[in-house]
Amino acid sequence: MRQSRPSGRHTRRLASAAVVATAALVLAGCGPAEDTPVLTWYTNPDDGGQATIAQQCTEAADGAYRIETSILPTDAASQREQLTRRLAAGDTSMDIMSLDPPFIPELAEPGFLAPVPEDVASSTTEDTLEGALAGATWKDNLVTVPFWANTQLLWYRESVVEEAGLNMDEPVTWDQLIEVARDQDKELGVQGARAESMTVWLNALVESAGGHILENPEASAADVQTGLDTEAGRQAAQIISTIGQEGLGGPGLATQQENEAMLLFQGDSGSFMVNWPFVWPATNAAVEDGALPEDLPEDIGWTLYPRVVEGQEPAPPLGGINLGVGAESEHPELAWEAIECIVTPEHQTEYFITNGNPPSSASAFDDPAVEDSFPMAPTIRESLQLAAPRPQTPYYNEVSTAIQQRFTPPGAVDPDTTPAEAGQFIMEVLRGESLL
Repeated sequence: MRQSRPSGRHTRRLASAAVVATAALVLAGCGPAEDTPVLTWYTNPDDGGQATIAQQCTEAADGAYRIETSILPTDAASQREQLTRRLAAGDTSMDIMSLDPPFIPELAEPGFLAPVPEDVASSTTEDTLEGALAGATWKDNLVTVPFWANTQLLWYRESVVEEAGLNMDEPVTWDQLIEVARDQDKELGVQGARAESMTVWLNALVESAGGHILENPEASAADVQTGLDTEAGRQAAQIISTIGQEGLGGPGLATQQENEAMLLFQGDSGSFMVNWPFVWPATNAAVEDGALPEDLPEDIGWTLYPRVVEGQEPAPPLGGINLGVGAESEHPELAWEAIECIVTPEHQTEYFITNGNPPSSASAFDDPAVEDSFPMAPTIRESLQLAAPRPQTPYYNEVSTAIQQRFTPPGAVDPDTTPAEAGQFIMEVLRGESLL
């Protein structure tokens, strides 16, 4: 899910992943006979985990097929562009695709995705967590298979909550976090940049307040109605505005994405942060490298995403990757067979431990090794049950870009006017009356 600029260490790991992926291709090409069907799996960049699973499933297929991986661009926008162009052109090599949940309606609506067979749908979603399942559907139909899921947690500094007297075993609200940051002259790790991370934040706030950015996301462009000019939209805008105008998100809030929020949280002014699970291995790696104090991990705690409305469950952000098959694939049956292998709970567990991407399968969290590597795994699992996808619409790119333009910088957001103006702008863009 994370699309922000990787750290130096992460860049090195991606480079290593590319070597692993290349090696996997070479090995895959050396074994089976020349007439073995080849399935191309278009993967998002990771630490080599998808290439490893491809090799394992190739071996398990015992000559029925072999999987070759092709790595997509790093950023989500470029991934979307490449996939859409290839599918629209009828590319027959689109056998298996790693898809970000927001891409799915745009690819499903014009028929670019092959239907998921009923037996495959049944076998691959027996214990899928609710949030991940919601992100794999379009118009109440499963159109992709959940592979791994992601969600944001509320991370906190133990020293800060101790001084504030907060009981983190109980739910906390955004208002409480803001009050603590004010009182202790601390800063909140949030993402205020004009980027996808702003849409992620706004959507979580609106959904947590009981609303939706789009009231009828399945509607045509001419008929879409937004839900921003509502109490939920204004509550979300109030939180963003307060943090921006009072400087509670740090001096770099206007350009701050996930990595920058993590660095802020790790510093002396850190207090609370909403962010993906990658921050845990990244923080520990920085400690091992001597870049951060040795005792910092002991001062970090985690819990569910903060509530917007007291007494009302939050709706944390949903990320992750689903697997789809191109409608023009020459080997759709084999591709679905391979996907059944890829998404087994055992592979999801291994992928979480080695690559840091949480499973979509509930049972994949049961392996003791998961909690050894990610002690917050039970909280991640609980969060994925509550998580809400971003607006599931074929026009997601236009909706997200419009939000980014109207809700940044955070300090300029006015809860009395911004939600209504943003909602109107989205509808004008979709109807061709305004340009992004």
